[in-house]
Amino acid sequence: MRRARPSTRSPGRPTRRINTGPRSRTSSTRRSTAEPQTGLREIVRLMGTSVSLHLADDFDHESLIQLADEAFSWLRLVEQRFSPYQPGSEVSRLRRDEMCLAECSSEVRAVIDRCAQLWAMTDGYFDAYATGALDPSGFVKGWAVQVASDRLLAAGCANHCINAGSDVRMRGRPVPGQPWRVGIRHPQQGVGPSWIVSGTDIAVATSGIYERGCRVVNPHEGRPSMELQSVTVVGADLGLADAYATAGAAMGMPALTWLAGLPDHEAAVITEDARCFRSDGLPTID
Repeated sequence: MRRARPSTRSPGRPTRRINTGPRSRTSSTRRSTAEPQTGLREIVRLMGTSVSLHLADDFDHESLIQLADEAFSWLRLVEQRFSPYQPGSEVSRLRRDEMCLAECSSEVRAVIDRCAQLWAMTDGYFDAYATGALDPSGFVKGWAVQVASDRLLAAGCANHCINAGSDVRMRGRPVPGQPWRVGIRHPQQGVGPSWIVSGTDIAVATSGIYERGCRVVNPHEGRPSMELQSVTVVGADLGLADAYATAGAAMGMPALTWLAGLPDHEAAVITEDARCFRSDGLPTID
């Protein structure tokens, strides 16, 4: 990875409706008409962040509403089953030994199996038990958004973007001839993006220190990892990119070499002393 100068350009702020409560079909909680341009945009508070969905295909409004409902319903189900902050979630009940893995849903069992694989793939730096209790959050959000995107694609919606805070899946184009783009915010500056990543079929995951402070633990040392304040990984699968970003943030400075060696992935890193590094293939807008 090479040293880079952060971009000062802004990706812009499109107008959108924000839904902070339960979704319904009433006009008070969602758009009553489609966007003036093709598609639909919505924002819902889920999984501890604002999840935005932009459907850019030229479908009728009711079809777009149904696709959005299905995507958000899936993400809400994931939150209900996996959140360590909800006492009734399957993850919380597993942590309290109130249920065994065999009693869990197929999704929870599959995610825990995948976390074990990722632990081996990252030399233990991705660890769902890094804090001592089960917490697969470093994989679940990216995985859930990837599944939502896959389902949209299977339903014929080939042009869409789902942005769940630090995890973004972009497919197709927002308008003909223009790729999607997303800004990677600098954790220290707090204003403007460090880079603007652009593409027509990419997953972008970022892990590090933002509003909530350091949440990534180095599982080999049992303490918060502070050397890298932001790690962004770009690839084809958002769940994998999310886990790689989490592992890189936990790893610290050795991650610069490790990330550079990941096949079919690009990366960008901001260190504790504000140095910026990026791989040569990172799809950025200069």
